[in-house]
Amino acid sequence: MTNLLDIQNLTVKVGDKQILNGLTLQMKPGEVHAIMGPNGAGKSTLASTLAGREDYEVTGGSVAFNGEDLLELGAHERAAAGVFLGFQYPVEIPGVSNLNFLRTALNSQRKIRGESEVSAAEFMKIVKEKAAGLKMDMDMLKRFVNVGFSGGEKKRNEMVQMAVLNPTLAILDETDSGLDIDALRIVSEGINAQRRDDTAILLITHYQRLLDYVRPDVIHVMAKGKIVRSGGPSLARELEERGYADVA
Repeated sequence: MTNLLDIQNLTVKVGDKQILNGLTLQMKPGEVHAIMGPNGAGKSTLASTLAGREDYEVTGGSVAFNGEDLLELGAHERAAAGVFLGFQYPVEIPGVSNLNFLRTALNSQRKIRGESEVSAAEFMKIVKEKAAGLKMDMDMLKRFVNVGFSGGEKKRNEMVQMAVLNPTLAILDETDSGLDIDALRIVSEGINAQRRDDTAILLITHYQRLLDYVRPDVIHVMAKGKIVRSGGPSLARELEERGYADVA
């Protein structure tokens, strides 16, 4: 089976500092991978680089997504191609309602792909269904993006965004950060709902608890800007017990 995501020897600088140092990672359609590792390992840098953040300079290596050179695409083109980034700290956007933000984003992506826009009625049907699955009240979706939301509400809001935009590759940067037990379960259900034979999910996390709900196919340990070890569920339990001293 052809890889959906194929990263080869990726090196990335932020300012004058080299963060990624020859990182290699492949994901096939239908797979969920988790990346764990100590602070400063480069996990968030990898996520931002894949999403197309402009101040992250790729100095070597390659990234193929669905057989296409991902690094040649702008951030908006990557989004339209099916790449979604869930932020560790979702930003607030005062003055822009969630509903307006979501419909604009969805139709912008569809336009780039040469597809027709979704009508207001069609959009409301989609968003009501996705929001209900994540126990997100429609009144919250009428509010400004993330303004006044708790940490758990912001993360649920991102899961609604992911569900509506329906990406092929979802990169979730510490989506479990700051969640209580109930919110973690709801967010995990949103992640699992995205699992299909034609999608891939890359989870970045510090904690075993998320992986108890979203069971990844592969767990990678990242240190000093590259993947240093990969394994199955037992690897996460080992890290939980022993920490990163042996890999950092």
